[in-house]
Amino acid sequence: MTRYEPVDSPDATTVFSYHDLTPPTTADVYRARRALDGRLPRTPLVRSEPLSAAFDADVYLKREDTLPTGAFKVRGGMTLVSNLEAEFHDPGLIAASTGNHGQSVAYAGREFGVPVTVVVPEEANPSKVRAMERLGATVLGHGPDFDAAREHAEQLAAEEGYRYVHSANEPALVAGVGTAGVEVVEELPEVDYLFSPVGGGSGAAGYCLTVGALTDAAVIGAQSEAAPAVYRAWRDGHLDPHDRMETFAEGLATRVPFALTTDLLRERLDDFRLVSEAALREWVRELFLEDTVVMEGACAASLAAMDGMREEIAGATVVLPVTGRNVDPEKHRAIVEQG
Repeated sequence: MTRYEPVDSPDATTVFSYHDLTPPTTADVYRARRALDGRLPRTPLVRSEPLSAAFDADVYLKREDTLPTGAFKVRGGMTLVSNLEAEFHDPGLIAASTGNHGQSVAYAGREFGVPVTVVVPEEANPSKVRAMERLGATVLGHGPDFDAAREHAEQLAAEEGYRYVHSANEPALVAGVGTAGVEVVEELPEVDYLFSPVGGGSGAAGYCLTVGALTDAAVIGAQSEAAPAVYRAWRDGHLDPHDRMETFAEGLATRVPFALTTDLLRERLDDFRLVSEAALREWVRELFLEDTVVMEGACAASLAAMDGMREEIAGATVVLPVTGRNVDPEKHRAIVEQG
């Protein structure tokens, strides 16, 4: 068994010698699209009548929640594992996740016959844990939050020789999730604004490389003010962890900015907004009640950012990715019933 030792990392996470921190290009996104051809379905881009009326704009939903794992990240997992080095096929993959990244890696591992271990926080969303297990992954609970789980996964990768699938410092992941943006451009090249939630930043970076690079659209990122690590790194030009991580939205819940995606966002993101936890809950509720769409709290960050830019987007064509539907049923019910 080959073991890899950690190498110098530009951020507060662990990387190994097999990690390439060179940011992907738009051309890499098109290469990823070829890798995914026939392996994942194209997702719908549909006009939302309620949101279009509410914002006095043409608002389209990119329904990434219709992918097999219920979230956009499977595009990245499939892209990475489709080109996995042969030496990692037997020891397999390890990832840390609050749910959707883990499901992505688990799904790809099952499709390509590679064993997968996912480390999750001890209080992880039970429905996401069950989903990973159904896909054949070994799920290990460790620590109170994502960053504790991540540190444990990094340690196991060094000790056991697993291929550590970083949440964001993986060009193949970013290129893979960027394929959603290519689909948007093909169907709606006249888009003016695209709003993307930012957790680790892979989704927003992918849209910057596609919708931002190939059209005249402005790509706007959105993050909870209760977990502002990447926003602060983007604004202040550093990669320091942030001590606040109190959001209920699992997809936004990290204290540590990642080098590769943060660099891409600094270079290409047009604007970045912080939104309140109350606004996340409000828009999870509103989209369910008005458009019958079940979405995770992370997705609602985009709607909350849109709400703060009503004057700017009036009359514009706007795309909102529904990045995932894997919300805990009890939490979702409680949010909806609060209204």
